Amino acid sequence: MTTENRASTIVWITGASGGLGRSVAAHFAQAGANVVLLAHDAAGLQATVSAWPVDWQARALCLTVDLLDAAAVQQASQQVLARWGRIDVAVHLAGGFTMGQAVYQNDFAAALDHMLDLNLRTVVHSTAAVLPAMLAQGSGAVVNVGAASAGQGAAHMGAYAASKSALARLTESLAAEVKGQGVRVNAVLPSIIDTLANRASMPDADPSRWVAPEALADVIAFLASPSARAVHGACVPVMGLV
Repeated sequence: MTTENRASTIVWITGASGGLGRSVAAHFAQAGANVVLLAHDAAGLQATVSAWPVDWQARALCLTVDLLDAAAVQQASQQVLARWGRIDVAVHLAGGFTMGQAVYQNDFAAALDHMLDLNLRTVVHSTAAVLPAMLAQGSGAVVNVGAASAGQGAAHMGAYAASKSALARLTESLAAEVKGQGVRVNAVLPSIIDTLANRASMPDADPSRWVAPEALADVIAFLASPSARAVHGACVPVMGLV
């Protein structure tokens, strides 16, 4: 293990190449953290950090990883531990969205498998890779990103709602499992996030009423901070003005 920036917080962020990932990564980097950016898109990760100041870039570790490959995610965590010796925060942003499939249609099972892969199994693999280190050091914070719409099913959104509902239950279960061991586990449940993809798919909507990625990053950073030391096992709605 090196001594490089050992005093800084080590923040592990999955899905770091997306719009929300860029905002969350920049928030932690600006605060002085060492940031581990994970995604399957190497070019996207590079784009995330290329516009950053040089000192931020020096504290970033970009890892191209298939989050559905449990062994690869474990290897990534070992690389982080070899460099910095700890993982203090894990933010799980990787995920996906689909709609249009009715529960009774033949293509629903495939859609459900896809959503469970992106929205649940990526989190399971990442959690398994970082929690042992957090438990060993006796401290850590995990923040998952769910969805407000998962609180109730909706027509043609069953696969997505089921996967995000399962993520909420996973968050609560993990929180109960590690309670009292120094590791806090919470989730945020945003409504519509103001991303380029959502603007393209809903051109007539008013994005000023949505949740800005930077605003959601503020909530995530709060839950990861000592200021939220009494918050554990919570699924926090982040609704914007919708």
